[in-house]
Amino acid sequence: MLKLFKTILKAGEPTVKYPFAPLDISPDFRGRPELDPQQCIACAACTMACPANALTMETHPESNERIWQLFIGRCIFCGRCEEVCPTKAIRLTNDFELAVTNKADLYVKAVFRLQHCDVCKLPFTPEKSAQYAVELLRQSGVSDEALAGMSAQFTTCPACKRQRTLSQHDRQMFSSIGAEKSNERV
Repeated sequence: MLKLFKTILKAGEPTVKYPFAPLDISPDFRGRPELDPQQCIACAACTMACPANALTMETHPESNERIWQLFIGRCIFCGRCEEVCPTKAIRLTNDFELAVTNKADLYVKAVFRLQHCDVCKLPFTPEKSAQYAVELLRQSGVSDEALAGMSAQFTTCPACKRQRTLSQHDRQMFSSIGAEKSNERV
């Protein structure tokens, strides 16, 4: 019996004293997701990758905003949002103590302004997303003069770009058909 007590004393405590003492967490622990709104471009890649639908993004053209929202109550802490974010705006923290007394405290929101089309004046993308595209081109070596020439590409919605391209294509086709007919007459 004395031998058993000696073995127990040598073994120490088999459990941790949590919640009365801090719990040691691995650096790779996946806890609560955290968004850096300054880094986010509101591209919605995280909302498409979230298997639990904890992340949502709503666009409200009438109020000129796109709202990013995380409901921590649905989050399964899989880390897909962190993996797909092109700007590393989302990271998983080591925070795992997520109990709250009010359900509204489980929601995290961020609001982004929308870019308006120069032609039709309708909102079509977040302003930060268009700025990010310009910065990527600048970092890849495109000169500022060339970027100034392409500025219409970043401030025009896809529908207006398509319409302009089609109208230019039609004019080119009609001018080439007209040139062919005048050559046939000669």
